[in-house]
Amino acid sequence: MTLEIMLTYAVLLLAITLFVTEKLRTELVAVLIMVILPWTGVITVTEAFSGFSSNAVISVIAVMLLGYGVDRSGIMAVVAAFITKHVGNKEKNVMATTSATVGIISSFMQNIGAAALFLPALRKIGKNANIPASKIIMPMGFAAILGGTITMVASGPLIILNDLLAESGNEPFHLFAVTPIGIALLASGVLYFYLLGKWVLPKATGESKPSLTEEIRKTYELPEQIFEMDIHENSSLNGKSIEELGIWTTYAINILALSESGSHLYSPWRKSRLQSNQTIAVLGSHEDVTIFAKDHDLQVKNSLETFSNLENEDRAGFAEIIIPPKSRFVGKKLEEIAFRKNYMLEPIAFVTREGEKQNLAEVPLESGMEMIVFGRWEDIIRLKSSRDFAVLTEVNPPDPEAKTDKKKHAMLSITVAIGLVLLGFQLSLSFFTGAMLMILLGVIPKEEIYPAIDWKTVFLLAGLIPMGTAFENSGAAEFTAGGIINLVGGWGTFGILLVIGIISMFFSLFMSNVAATVLLVPLVIMMGNSFGIDPTGLALLVAVSASNSFILPTHQVNAFIMSPGGYRNADYLKAGSLMSVIFLFVSVTMIYLFFI
Repeated sequence: MTLEIMLTYAVLLLAITLFVTEKLRTELVAVLIMVILPWTGVITVTEAFSGFSSNAVISVIAVMLLGYGVDRSGIMAVVAAFITKHVGNKEKNVMATTSATVGIISSFMQNIGAAALFLPALRKIGKNANIPASKIIMPMGFAAILGGTITMVASGPLIILNDLLAESGNEPFHLFAVTPIGIALLASGVLYFYLLGKWVLPKATGESKPSLTEEIRKTYELPEQIFEMDIHENSSLNGKSIEELGIWTTYAINILALSESGSHLYSPWRKSRLQSNQTIAVLGSHEDVTIFAKDHDLQVKNSLETFSNLENEDRAGFAEIIIPPKSRFVGKKLEEIAFRKNYMLEPIAFVTREGEKQNLAEVPLESGMEMIVFGRWEDIIRLKSSRDFAVLTEVNPPDPEAKTDKKKHAMLSITVAIGLVLLGFQLSLSFFTGAMLMILLGVIPKEEIYPAIDWKTVFLLAGLIPMGTAFENSGAAEFTAGGIINLVGGWGTFGILLVIGIISMFFSLFMSNVAATVLLVPLVIMMGNSFGIDPTGLALLVAVSASNSFILPTHQVNAFIMSPGGYRNADYLKAGSLMSVIFLFVSVTMIYLFFI
């Protein structure tokens, strides 16, 4: 063993230790390794920073932009709504249909994005059909991971694989080379939960942590339901302003929003006039709302249709604000400061210093007075910049509204990108062309270009590529491959494939799946040449098996769904163990049949 090999192993050990202990964020570990390696003399400075110009990194950036553009255009929301409407309420059907759809979508966008996109729809379906969240969220998350094996641009390991193959002098794979394997894996995952979900999934209902709105409603005993009503020509509301109705004093209700011709107005001003063909969303007790509807000849709908987003808090919700001592508005009434007009928020209730909820009335504001308001998240966030009010509720910026008029432009961009790949143009150039087309056509606004890119992933990829170069240059890859060859040399082709699949799975559980691919691909290429087995097939097995990460919530998708599904580590161990075994045998068998 030479000094260069020992130095390379030492850097690898440091990387594994930092990945496992999580002392540093994963992308920082990758950058640290990138900086340390040239100081060892194993690789040059140029080789250390070559990752930033690699085809894999550029392709990943392009895929992120394309995925963001598809989401931004509202295409996926249409798909989710279609499933919600037509799939029915049967638990197994909901699980299978949604999982399969998410898996297919994640073959062309980041799997975490596909999972995040469908999570709100799953919550709504589960609530309406009385299906526990834990029964449908984990299958969806696993399907998003499995869908990442359907195309060569669906996951980091597969994107970087072609670069590693090119560096070793082997022919890269085309876009759909891995599709038979990915489809088989996705189908096996959906079938697994369809047949065995009853036994392997937990019975917990999930959503153990209440939402902001739920917390505020419970704390201040606000009405739990929002009601929706259409205004028709014969209604006595027609032509009247909200103020004229006396809804706060007479009925103790609040109009949270009104809609007309598809346009929503949240927290309407008290001078706003109600007209026929408008739809209003009203907060209040069932008894008070029923009396209001009867007095004004309105029909209360059974559920929210026009304002369904008020239930899942996509655009608006409740917040707590307080009047600071130096506020300009101390001693003034809400009417005097035109609170609804200027801040576009609906006051729901005042809270006394003793913590008791007080019915809303035109009383002067006092220092330290607390108020519950309703409005769009962006308006609540904007209120934070005012020195006259202090927002107590932690509010995250909402996702931007979909540019629904850009669906055709987004589809055109995706078609062009895939078409160029199929014509034989380089992956990075083809996908970046599609991404630029989305930007030029206005699908992705210019101010959202850089936020659309997950720079942590970019630096992770760029930082880990030099590790593979160091293994190659130092001779560590050849040395390690020789040891494995001596161990499994007489096991036969299928046995060797199983060992490679297990090693890849093990590495991906404790470090980035991209890092596992970078480290193992050079090794298995040498093993393939030694055993007389097609090395590209072994390399593909590594990249595919790097997604076999179900036993622990270490994969970003598993970590993302853990809280919404109410899952524990033991739940992943129970459901993920058998899934990992199925994944191993399906992937090994498919590689053996199609690539060896």
